[in-house]
Amino acid sequence: MLLIIGSVVVLVSVLGGFVLEGGHVLALWHPFEVLIICGSALGAFFTSNPMKVVKASFAGAIGLLKGPRYKREDYVDLLKLIYDILVKIRKSGMLAVEADQHMLEFITDCLRLMVGGNMDPHELEALLEYELETHHKEAAEPAHAVQRVADAMPGFGIVAAVLGIVNTMASLEGADTGTIGHKVGAALVGTFLGILVSYGFVGPTASAMEQRAHEEGKAFEVVKMALVASVRGYAPPVAVEFARKLLFSDIRPTFADLENHLKGKKKEGAKEAAAA
Repeated sequence: MLLIIGSVVVLVSVLGGFVLEGGHVLALWHPFEVLIICGSALGAFFTSNPMKVVKASFAGAIGLLKGPRYKREDYVDLLKLIYDILVKIRKSGMLAVEADQHMLEFITDCLRLMVGGNMDPHELEALLEYELETHHKEAAEPAHAVQRVADAMPGFGIVAAVLGIVNTMASLEGADTGTIGHKVGAALVGTFLGILVSYGFVGPTASAMEQRAHEEGKAFEVVKMALVASVRGYAPPVAVEFARKLLFSDIRPTFADLENHLKGKKKEGAKEAAAA
């Protein structure tokens, strides 16, 4: 939603200011300039990135129109899941959770490392750091690819302007001042569009994609912190509290809220056991 609001504000501010100065909006409409700038930028984008990054970039840009993937309730559920796993490990041993097929891939990978042997906590933390670094780098690639397009847009605007000037020079003979002025104006619009699209739309989209990738990476860091704390010998409630502290303030559940959720989970488990 903020992406749409921001784009509308940019358009209204630029076009509104232009109209208030006495300009005509249709004077900015030159479809061939748009074709040169946007087509060149799109072609360069395809040339400079592998297909997986291209697909992820479009998916990431479209995903900005939706809400964040992980909300506060999702992190509460994740912390509850980690707590249940750690409690099960304490009660039944490591091998009791190895065959659980409902765990996320990252969690199962971490558990396999814990099951594999008595790993030093520092070794486990370093290994998980390498994996998270790879994940974060891969998640940020689409945003960086879009940012490179934003950096190139002013240059393609200059290309469109130069082509417009070349076209104007070729039409000087026998042309009146009105025709020449129209062609020069079209050439200048190319520079204007390149800069506007770069700094008003593509660049902010890239920044929003990078921020979204950074926020979604927190889920993996939460899992890493809780499991490393468990390997170091902390009790499940303390390990989950370490993980909770990693979350940003706007999505971090309070200690009391999380404790209530965990107590609710315990009561449900007790009722199920009594019914069985």
